Formats: sequence, C-alpha cells, structure tokens
Amino acid sequence: MIAYLSGKLIYQSAFLKKDNFVVLDCNGVGYKVFVADKILNGARVGETMILHVYTQVAETALDLYGFATREELDFFELLLTISGIGPRSAMDILRKAKIEDLVKGVESGDFQLLAKVSGIGPKTAEKIVIGLKDKLTGGYTVESGGWNNDFGDALEALISLGYNSTQARDALSRCQATDAGEKIKEALKILGKK
Repeated sequence: MIAYLSGKLIYQSAFLKKDNFVVLDCNGVGYKVFVADKILNGARVGETMILHVYTQVAETALDLYGFATREELDFFELLLTISGIGPRSAMDILRKAKIEDLVKGVESGDFQLLAKVSGIGPKTAEKIVIGLKDKLTGGYTVESGGWNNDFGDALEALISLGYNSTQARDALSRCQATDAGEKIKEALKILGKK
C-alpha cells in the first residue's frame, strides 16, 4: 500500500469539482492522487509536494487520496468506517466541512447544527454523528470555545445579507467573538477585506 508520496507536481485538475486531482512525479513515475480543494489552491506546477495517502484497492481501480496532514488522513479513514460512506463521499465531506466542525458536531450530538455549520446535508450529518460518537477519542484537538447556536444564527444572518454559505462559514471560523452579534460584525469586516 502507498501511504506517503513526495514528488514534483506536474499536473493539477480543477475542472471537475468532485474529482480534483494532482499528478506527482516521484522518481519518474506519475501518481494521480485525488485531493481536496485547499491542496489544489496552494499547489503550483513544478513545486515539490508531500502528501499522506490513502490507497483504495478495488476490483476495477487503484485510487489514491492525498492529504496535507496525517490528522486529515486519519479522519478520512474514520469516516470510511461509517456504513454507506466510501472514499469519494468521505472526500466530499472533507471538502465541505472542517475536521474541527465535524468533531464538534459529533461531540455535541447536534446533527442539525452540524449540517447548518458545515454545509453537508442533514442525513449525512446525522450519519456522521451516529457513526462516530463512540469512535472519537481524545486524539482530535479542537480549538476551545466551540460553536453553538450563535454560530448558526450568525451564519444565517450573513447568508441573508447575500454572502454564500462557504464565504460566511470561512469568515465566521476566523472570528474570535462568541456572541452572535459580535460574530456578525467581525465576519463582515473579514468579508469586506476580500
């Protein structure tokens, strides 16, 4: 099994939102590795890239999924233990939600809030909360403070002001305030700088 790759980026594809991938040249062999958007956004052709890899061996394919950190790979593998979630679904979940949000959602047991905050559907959020509630251990550190209903209220307010959910979530995740009103003000300042 391939667990780790280090090589020169020779190609990246961002044409298909569901199937973002890079091709790494590792000593003359090109490996096609499916990756999340954030890896593509920071990648430059010709630069060296290091990826932690999950190898999926199937009857008709050998697919590689790459992650910037070991924590992301570990959480990806944890998602795969949930019935009905395969590698592509797990990658899609990690595209939409931050690990911190997923962990907080599982710990709080509030799948509706998880769906609202992360952008994944309510059925998938419920499946994640139920599937992972007994599997998470202290290995995942989450920033203190956590999110609560104020996060959801602030998110809805920003969306009603015309920001898309991804922009709003990203801005709110960078806010230091805990009160919904203060979060909105801080997020608007962040969004105004873009």
